[in-house]
Amino acid sequence: MRKLISFLINHSPIFVYAFYLVVCLILLLKFNPYQQSVFFSSANEMAGRFYAMTNGVTGYFGLREINRDLQKQNGNLEMELIRLREEIIRLGGDSLLIRTSRDSALARYDFQVAQVLSNSISKTRNYITLNKGRADGVRSEMGVIDQNGIVGIVNVVSDHYAVAISLLNPKLRLSCKVKGSSYFGSLVWDGKDARFAVLEELPRHVKFVKGDTIITSGYSSVFPAGLMVGTVEAFSKQKNDNFYALKVKLSTDFSRLNDVRIISDKAQRERRILEMEAKKDE
Repeated sequence: MRKLISFLINHSPIFVYAFYLVVCLILLLKFNPYQQSVFFSSANEMAGRFYAMTNGVTGYFGLREINRDLQKQNGNLEMELIRLREEIIRLGGDSLLIRTSRDSALARYDFQVAQVLSNSISKTRNYITLNKGRADGVRSEMGVIDQNGIVGIVNVVSDHYAVAISLLNPKLRLSCKVKGSSYFGSLVWDGKDARFAVLEELPRHVKFVKGDTIITSGYSSVFPAGLMVGTVEAFSKQKNDNFYALKVKLSTDFSRLNDVRIISDKAQRERRILEMEAKKDE
């Protein structure tokens, strides 16, 4: 208590000054409308700037959650597009089939959002670690995409994590085609530039121009048909003159991967078992 009293006595001039300053400000603002207006205008401006700054900060930290919500919405739209495409193919122009129930294949694809924990783009063989695993329903050979295009395929799974083979890995070959064409080739990364891959074994009679879209063919059990892969950047002849090799500019920016979507095909297991049984008969 003595220290407090001693502190107040030693600093009494400051407290007296602060007291009279507050009193003067109150009297000035109370009886002078102009000064009062100036003060409140300045206070409002400062408060507005402060709230704008705090909203900017909180908004920045909320971007991750917003991005995940957008990923889910985009995934729902993509899945719906796939289902509509399959419905059109199934109907085949026959209006009588419109009254039939929805085919189970229309709902065979599902997805979930995962966060990228680690990602490499400069190695000879690149992999991506995700924060979803066996406990979340993730299994090997599931496709991985982001909002721009193909990312890779799940390879190894633990209870809570998964490692995917990146598209920037020569071990991964993806069946793709030029949009609007029924002919397909094999997309593979040549290990040179993380922005480009090569679509090999494309028949020479396929017509295309620079800028044409490259999409998944749907011939694998991992990715549905029509997913974005990239665009034609250039082309060259392969050793066999009957085929082209297209340089494809990938639509996915692998240097900025953050949130991705893991696609599951509910009919994948059935298809694999059937294919394995067919191979045994060869």
